[in-house]
Amino acid sequence: MLDWTDRHCRYFHRLISRHTWLYTEMVTTAALIHGDVARHLDFSEEEHPVALQLGGSDPQELATCARLGEKWGYDEINLNCGCPSERVQKGAFGACLMKESSLVAQCVKAMQDAVSIDVSVKHRIGVDDIHTYGFVRDFMGELVDIGCRIFIVHARNAILKGLSPKENRDVPPLHYEIVHQLKEDFPDCEILINGGIETPEQVAEQLKHVDGVMIGRAAYHHPYRMASFDARFYDDNTSVKTPAEIVEAMIPYIDRQLSLYGDKGLRLQGITRHMLGLMTGLPGARRFRQILSDATKLAANDPALLLEALQAVHF
Repeated sequence: MLDWTDRHCRYFHRLISRHTWLYTEMVTTAALIHGDVARHLDFSEEEHPVALQLGGSDPQELATCARLGEKWGYDEINLNCGCPSERVQKGAFGACLMKESSLVAQCVKAMQDAVSIDVSVKHRIGVDDIHTYGFVRDFMGELVDIGCRIFIVHARNAILKGLSPKENRDVPPLHYEIVHQLKEDFPDCEILINGGIETPEQVAEQLKHVDGVMIGRAAYHHPYRMASFDARFYDDNTSVKTPAEIVEAMIPYIDRQLSLYGDKGLRLQGITRHMLGLMTGLPGARRFRQILSDATKLAANDPALLLEALQAVHF
């Protein structure tokens, strides 16, 4: 979810669901150790609960970054062992780490020793042509042995050569049954499933077998599907914001962000781009997207553009 689930996206999603856990885009250890920490880690208090996802393979660097995440107020630190991109492979982390379970265990242990919040791992069910259940079972088992208890499992293999990151989300077949078996073999662990799950009905079906479900691009492209999550999965029947109320609630947020970061390069489009799918399925949704994508209108950096877009939708 690089360049997708930034803090503006997460604030927007939090307006739709109060309880769904939110995860940052993957932040590399190099970016935090050598870059602008605040730019990568700043977030709004309203985003809680929110987890910081790290990418890296050096135990001490990961421990340093985990400490930063805890200091910044994140609720969980997540280690990415599932991203298959070549950019990530060159840094020797992401999905290729699944072939080095002992190193992953060292990394997780170093982070656990550095922070008091939970450390979780996101990974695939296999890598390249390794399809045996024993591979992912043993990978998890080594992490369980050092005290890791939260796993987010993308139910596909990662193909490190020959497939793009996008193809890696679609081409390798899904094997939900493998993740279900992991839950049976590690009943004391919290296991979340990821991959190809898009609707509340599909979430409910998976929750018969595992503890949680991670949704990525489906939640991004169809964010209002999350509006039913609080009542259905968290037993919170508090009234849900309508799409119009969500748009209106974003305006003061955008005003604040532009006043704080406008001189640092933040522009209206950097926030509204995350909102384009909000009206999907409603009359006027296409016009809503067009207005919020109009470069000429966006150049004025005026949050009132959201009200103009809202007027195009027929509820």
